[in-house]
Amino acid sequence: MSEGLDDILAPQLDVVFCGINPGVTAAAQGHHFAGRGNRFWRTLHLAGFTSHQLQPEQDQDILRHGCGLTAVVQRPTARADQLSAHEFVAAAAAFEQKIAGIAPRFVAFLGKAAYCALSDQRDAAWGPQPKTFGNAAVWVLPNPSGRNRAFSLEQLVAEYSQLYVALGARLF
Repeated sequence: MSEGLDDILAPQLDVVFCGINPGVTAAAQGHHFAGRGNRFWRTLHLAGFTSHQLQPEQDQDILRHGCGLTAVVQRPTARADQLSAHEFVAAAAAFEQKIAGIAPRFVAFLGKAAYCALSDQRDAAWGPQPKTFGNAAVWVLPNPSGRNRAFSLEQLVAEYSQLYVALGARLF
């Protein structure tokens, strides 16, 4: 099995986008959100976070836009439902320490699964959450995976745009 992906993080970012875990394609290519059907980069641009649409090979450039990338669980899988609840529990303390150590304004979980597992909740609403995580404000966004057909591109952009507005500043 492929190794996970390196985090793309720096201190005091505006937002850290937190995936559930790397996809197999992303891990094999060594770039975040590299799956052919993944809509992350397009959504991010259309929502206002980047001045132009980045490509997966340019994932390091996201730091210039005040954003970072990480995943809760490092083990790559073809589908997020291939992870066990135990893997989230095992990753929780180190993950929270990582977020606290870099002190972003927001941590945005891409999908409810990781956030619910880490916060010991059965469900969460989309958008801002009442509790912080690693001292960062929390936002839950729909997963941009091409497998997530519950959200159209337009719906993804609308949800991500709300976080962009909450940041209150242009990031580029």
